[in-house]
Amino acid sequence: MSSRVRIEVPDGSGFGPAHLPYCVFRPRGGQPRVGARLGDSIIDLAVALDDPMFAQPSLNAFMTQGPRCWQEVRERVRAAADSDLPAAAVHAVAAVTLDLPVEVADYVDFYASIDHATAMGRIFRPDGEPLLPNWRQLPVGYHGRAGTVVVSGTEIIRPHGQRRTESGTPDFGPSRRLDIEAELGFVVGAGSPLGSPVGTGEFAEHVFGVALVNDWSARDIQGWEAQPLGPFLGKSFATTLSAWVTPLDALAEARIPLPEQQPEPLPYLRDSTPWGLDIDLAVEWNGHRISTPPYGRMYWSPAQMLAHMTANGASTRTGDLFASGTISGPERHQRGSFMELSWGGTEPIDIGGDKRTFLEDGDEVVITASAPAAGGGRLTLGEVRGRIAGR
Repeated sequence: MSSRVRIEVPDGSGFGPAHLPYCVFRPRGGQPRVGARLGDSIIDLAVALDDPMFAQPSLNAFMTQGPRCWQEVRERVRAAADSDLPAAAVHAVAAVTLDLPVEVADYVDFYASIDHATAMGRIFRPDGEPLLPNWRQLPVGYHGRAGTVVVSGTEIIRPHGQRRTESGTPDFGPSRRLDIEAELGFVVGAGSPLGSPVGTGEFAEHVFGVALVNDWSARDIQGWEAQPLGPFLGKSFATTLSAWVTPLDALAEARIPLPEQQPEPLPYLRDSTPWGLDIDLAVEWNGHRISTPPYGRMYWSPAQMLAHMTANGASTRTGDLFASGTISGPERHQRGSFMELSWGGTEPIDIGGDKRTFLEDGDEVVITASAPAAGGGRLTLGEVRGRIAGR
């Protein structure tokens, strides 16, 4: 008879039975497969649930099954987590390699924080209105590069590109103003066909879960190239995604109403249910906490982002990733990018006595987050971590 074990969850763990985030992991010498985290352990779902759908190198085969399957599997995982499991189904988180959890189909990044958009407007247009006329009318976004979405822990190579000079003629070289953007990402599980917009009330039928995102930004490259078509090489070199995807259902206790939207959005953007989320982030730079952005202040909800993204009839696919854009609050310690924290590089940030503005080679940034959990306490979203390498 094979041995069986019961997973013990440490007190205060953000990975208790009310959370159970998914991942793709590789045991030492083994192939990638889908797991769910409980405490400091990973449950191998292919073994625990005896289902080959989870002996896969991504969550995509599972996610494409749709919300009824997602709920049924979550109930089965909860039952397994509350029982003695085959020893072969349990792995220590510290003993495995975590891979990118989804095969990313498309990537879209939004600009949904009014505090971030206002701060950036004041930095770049100090004598004008901080918000452009369309900002309160629709969730502004850009289409990113799915092929450069990488899993947390991947080294980030400093990008090269054209940079503006005082002469007005650009030069070419490594970015000198390398920045972060602390964001929340939303993973599409069930796609939608071409020509069929997704309404705000259909959000939970299509979005499988959420994960933290760091949308790395080369501000000097971005500032020169972005006129008039927006972000390109200044963004497309790397976007870091957490290794852990939190099921949408696990965030039921975190749902809150959005802040008031003025003017009232057009009918296709009106939320039929509240999809604001009470999620608190923290940003660490070389081990020093420098910011605590609050997602609860976001102006546009993820349901509105998805509705706008498909309003023209654009299709969605399993594995599509869309992110919130930088999460910021009104106070300096709540800003989710170094561009804001240093006010465009004019107000250095204190990093343990070292005065800094943008990232240098060897720097490491870690973004974490937590949210209210069912039954009390808080769940911990999987971190996003990245270290800057020269080139």
